[in-house]
Amino acid sequence: MIIEVAAEQTYPVIIDSSWKVELSKLLVGRNKAAIIVSEKMQGSIKDLVATDAEALIFPIPDGEAGKSSATLNKIWDWLGAAGFTRSDLIIGIGGGAVTDFAGFAAASWLRGIDWIAIPTTVAGAVDAAIGGKTAINSEYGKNLIGAFHSPTAVIIDVSWFDSLSDRDFAAGLAEVVKAGFISDAKILDLIGTSEISDLRANRDTVIDLITRAIKVKARVVSSDFRESFDREVLNYGHTLGHAIELHCKYDLRHGECVAIGMAFMAQLQLSLGLITPEIAQQHLDILKNLGLPISYQRQAWPSLLASMYLDKKSRGKTLRLVTIKGIGITDRLENPDEKILLAAYEKVSS
Repeated sequence: MIIEVAAEQTYPVIIDSSWKVELSKLLVGRNKAAIIVSEKMQGSIKDLVATDAEALIFPIPDGEAGKSSATLNKIWDWLGAAGFTRSDLIIGIGGGAVTDFAGFAAASWLRGIDWIAIPTTVAGAVDAAIGGKTAINSEYGKNLIGAFHSPTAVIIDVSWFDSLSDRDFAAGLAEVVKAGFISDAKILDLIGTSEISDLRANRDTVIDLITRAIKVKARVVSSDFRESFDREVLNYGHTLGHAIELHCKYDLRHGECVAIGMAFMAQLQLSLGLITPEIAQQHLDILKNLGLPISYQRQAWPSLLASMYLDKKSRGKTLRLVTIKGIGITDRLENPDEKILLAAYEKVSS
């Protein structure tokens, strides 16, 4: 299946195909290709596709640790030493941290060269690799240094997911759950009361869920590429989630932090009368059944609140949160009373 994303350029998201076969087609006519991959995955791509392009492998530190300015400086030096020109391209093979980084490296080299995303995690497939948002982290927050630079193609080979732990698989599904609450109720029906082992055993359901989540993101991105307003809905649960990522120094997975963020939003929206008790409970039940966390440290709140004000969706000193008024009905909440925020957080803190 191919889903088209229309941004500053139109590109295909190729789902359930062999990444080697598809990549061999996309490398025709290229001179050099820089393959950015995490250090622990470097051995997984030894037997690369047969191509006339010279493939150079650049490993970076695993996870969010790789998304740093120090690592980016090394990549720039490597690209310069290898003589990369505008006709060459970068390929990011890995989770969301790798594709975020590879995309930003491509955006910053020669003011932008082509790149291809090959996500190897559920989170990368449904979120990080789609939409053209590329970034590295700052000491002050996640993804604060970045650029909008769409890939020329995204290749999703679901066979990569077989090697994921249940924890990593579930963390990726947090983004799928988010897509269900902001747009596609069928996603929530498909997940239902399933536990992670049940979902993983049904390949067709996994592909359906991934496809639906990508379609949600593709629709939003195609209508609002640079996150002026509409695209913000994709950050449901992320304002607190990103703050937790920073606070825990990325010990928790991105999806785990988003899950806590959605649990928090369920409590906040319920207290404000924006959603019914049934929808609030649906948040908690689905996340718990998948084995995702829905609580965080009580004493962390002052630090988390400060980080939330630095979130990319905030404007000046105005804190802005994405909300829903029902499944698939999104809205914004600006400058909520901090006492109400704390009360909601206390319900999901331990």
